Amino acid sequence: MTAIIRLITFDLDDTLWDARPALEAGEAAQRSYLSTRFPSLSLDIMSQETLSNVRQALLHEQPELVHKISLFRETFIKRLLQSQGVSDIESTIAASDAFAAFISHRHEVSLFADAKSVLTYLRQHYKIGALTNGNADVRKTEIGEHFDFAWRAEEFGVSKPHPAFFHAAFAQAGVTPEEVLHIGDCHHNDVDGAVAAGARAIWLKPEGGVSDIASEVIPSLSDLPSAIGRVVGSRGCTKQR
Repeated sequence: MTAIIRLITFDLDDTLWDARPALEAGEAAQRSYLSTRFPSLSLDIMSQETLSNVRQALLHEQPELVHKISLFRETFIKRLLQSQGVSDIESTIAASDAFAAFISHRHEVSLFADAKSVLTYLRQHYKIGALTNGNADVRKTEIGEHFDFAWRAEEFGVSKPHPAFFHAAFAQAGVTPEEVLHIGDCHHNDVDGAVAAGARAIWLKPEGGVSDIASEVIPSLSDLPSAIGRVVGSRGCTKQR
């Protein structure tokens, strides 16, 4: 018998909101801070080759940073400044301040239509969680109140699609993988990852798509409640909170 769904998890960036405006605003704030503090370095016109070399060297030395994107960003800025002759102490302080400028905009998200109404409806029937590889904390956004749980890859040191990330989150929520339905826009990270972890998944694909393993493929969040109803059958209206 198929397990009853008790927890619905969501990817965040490009699933519940358009990530681009917040990221672009954060990047602009970071650049502005660094160019103001270090005008002589001309960081804005630094070559992509230089940036890539610093990035690759850093990840070669500390590969674990690929799963800790906030720490990676701050460490990258520090290394970049050091490569331009900035002292260790000053580069450490400046990198922290530059990251603060970036993250101050990270939660000014542009929600997709129906995100609030869909979450409001679903939370009447299920526990709701966020599973993201990004560094946005859904609890700091305007939809934070709808979430019972929020997990970021950087807190676990492992990212989607690795099943370990899903399993660690499910264990904290006190559910088995069979009791979870995950929704996300990236087939590799969200669908492949959730299914490999033993959960079910719905693929949010605005332009349409075909999946052999997703339980449903939907074009918009407004289609989610009916899709969940089809996945869980008549038990879709059973309150599991």
